[in-house]
Amino acid sequence: MKTFAFAKPATVAEAVRAVAGEPAAVFLGGGTNLVDHLKLGVARPDRVVDVTGVTSAEIREDAGGLFFGAGVRNSDLANHPVVRERYPVLAEALLSGASAQLRNMATTGGNPLQRTRCLYFQDVTTPCNKRAPGSGCSALGGATRQHAILGASEACVATHPSDMAVALAILDARVHVTGAGGEREIAFGDLHRLPGDTPERDTVLAHGELITGFTLPAVPWARRSAYRKVRDRASFAFALVSVAVAVSTVEGRIADIRVAFGGVAHKPWRAVEAEAVLRGARPGEDVFRAAADAELAAARALEGVDGGNAFKIPLARRTLVAVLRDLTTEEPSR
Repeated sequence: MKTFAFAKPATVAEAVRAVAGEPAAVFLGGGTNLVDHLKLGVARPDRVVDVTGVTSAEIREDAGGLFFGAGVRNSDLANHPVVRERYPVLAEALLSGASAQLRNMATTGGNPLQRTRCLYFQDVTTPCNKRAPGSGCSALGGATRQHAILGASEACVATHPSDMAVALAILDARVHVTGAGGEREIAFGDLHRLPGDTPERDTVLAHGELITGFTLPAVPWARRSAYRKVRDRASFAFALVSVAVAVSTVEGRIADIRVAFGGVAHKPWRAVEAEAVLRGARPGEDVFRAAADAELAAARALEGVDGGNAFKIPLARRTLVAVLRDLTTEEPSR
């Protein structure tokens, strides 16, 4: 591990200045992602700035919705009664991530910013455009089972690992950010980027910008929502495919619908094509399959030495259909 300077500022403004003024400085929240990368040599900062004492750990109702600070631990947010009642998809997504011990450490501000778990990104002996721009993508023709079927590029086929982010993608969340230029808000759906030819840029955040919190609006359709994660083992595994859905029905038709996939792209994948097919339709297997097919028409499988990831396309289709069936044929119990 490379040696680095360590700072523990007293305010958000001090933390932002400490990172913005040093190109090789990083923020430290719960550390569940960064510490791994420090050990592996993936992250080699000159300065680490601890923000656990300056970002809010408050969860409060706000204008009918919900605000939670970036310092809130994942386990605390998942078990908050308002989240469990009004945004069950978020509680389920958080509880499906990592292990109980890690959820007790991980912060909600850091969770959506965790970097890919691509094995080539984590192996500093291999070329990786995300880690070393312009060096190449070792995943192409390599081990691709975990990789993207949507939105990938020749520069990067990695997937985003956050479960929480997939849920936030359908909840119309707003991200509160403070940087050297002041405060701003970002729609959560605009936070992450597809790789294009600059896969080293995971988000639209500028260097030194710090997430300070999130706001969830009061949306009645979020009460009937669910998160389903398909993975290789029951816990402490990243999604092969995951699906977040929130739906409301009126007089036997789908009045409103939100769908997102995880494990399939460089960012949480909002399934707008599927939503368009479903909105206004009567629930049923045929329309569910049509919605999945519309969204996955653009999916492209990768070949690989491990058999590739073509299985993800039918897996994503089946998982979406199953979640839609469950949410529209059962009365919500919450």
